[in-house]
Amino acid sequence: MDLKSALLEDKILLPENFFYNIQKYKEHLFKWNKIHNLTGAKDEKTLNEFIYDSVFPVSFLPKVKSILDIGTGAGFPGMILAFALPDTQVTLAEPLAKRASFLQFIKADLGLENVTVVKKRVEEMPTQIFELITSRAVTDTKMLLQLSENFRDENSKLLFYKGERVFDEVDESMPHKIVQTKKRHYLLLGEE
Repeated sequence: MDLKSALLEDKILLPENFFYNIQKYKEHLFKWNKIHNLTGAKDEKTLNEFIYDSVFPVSFLPKVKSILDIGTGAGFPGMILAFALPDTQVTLAEPLAKRASFLQFIKADLGLENVTVVKKRVEEMPTQIFELITSRAVTDTKMLLQLSENFRDENSKLLFYKGERVFDEVDESMPHKIVQTKKRHYLLLGEE
């Protein structure tokens, strides 16, 4: 997958330095991954798919001032969203020290003022309200709703990166929208 072509083809508006940041991120991730095993994305093609997957929601998300990404891992989707949305404050909750250290390194190396790395489980964080809460490959929707309770209010939206089982996890009484791509189902909760 040619990442740049795919994103331009989908008309996803990205800041000028997005691809520079992505290139630096990928270089660092490949180096760190050899030692610390931060992610299963071990080759360029898989990594490009993860990045595309992370940034695609920019095409349909409402504009928000703050994002909390639960269980960021090596940066998917939170760090990638931070590259794409430089005017949005992005908090990355990642309990594993090696991953949190990598995220902190990327933040410093690229001078990302819109990123905060929190080396804690989300349930250990102090209460704070975010406009958007994201999570990819962490747990089921019901558990994510419980984990995010202290970080949202009636205006907050939630974006969960899901597979095909998303339909089994959604309560029809909840206002939601499911956006599908070839390999991903994006569950957006809080949409009327």
